[in-house]
Amino acid sequence: MELAAEELRVIGSLIEKELTTPQQYPLTLNALVAACNQTSNRNPVVTYDERTVESTVLGLKDQGLARVVHPSHGRSATRYRQVLHEALHLEREQLAILGVLMVRGPQTLSELKTRTDRAADLDDLDAVERTLGGLTAREEPLVVRVPRQPGQREDRYAHLLGGEVDVTQIEAPSLSARASRSEELTDLREEVAALRRDLDALRRELGFEG
Repeated sequence: MELAAEELRVIGSLIEKELTTPQQYPLTLNALVAACNQTSNRNPVVTYDERTVESTVLGLKDQGLARVVHPSHGRSATRYRQVLHEALHLEREQLAILGVLMVRGPQTLSELKTRTDRAADLDDLDAVERTLGGLTAREEPLVVRVPRQPGQREDRYAHLLGGEVDVTQIEAPSLSARASRSEELTDLREEVAALRRDLDALRRELGFEG
């Protein structure tokens, strides 16, 4: 498996929203575009248009990695979900780690522990390391450990779903801990805003306007 950058961002965004905000999942096309183009918790930041995201998710469907969920049970829009975990037989913790790596780039053990906190039950760094071990020990590894580069203090881990990793392109993190906390707060605000939009849409569908 060697996914393109757009495919990685789309499927990674679907994984993130499935595990952290299941009440919004599966995602409408508009919600998926917004998830891909978030300015927080994304590396790199992208600006995909609706056509790009739609063609990408349909391409993932053709590969057996995503599914289309047609309107039902009061929902009026087509939605999309990922099935990477089915295709690759992944446990929730493994899926959470891959999702973070796909949307945020290479991470240290401690970064993975923090950034999968709402998505999976990884109690400590040993649990993160064991989960990574399962992903690296496969016949076709899904993750590789990247030795620390100049300016870095720790080894990092990168996914292999997009092909081999060029370790020279993995830069040291530039955000301070304070800036990182600010990113998390921004993301939470975006999720609350999305929940409010979903609630408003549901109220309109049920005839509770005004």
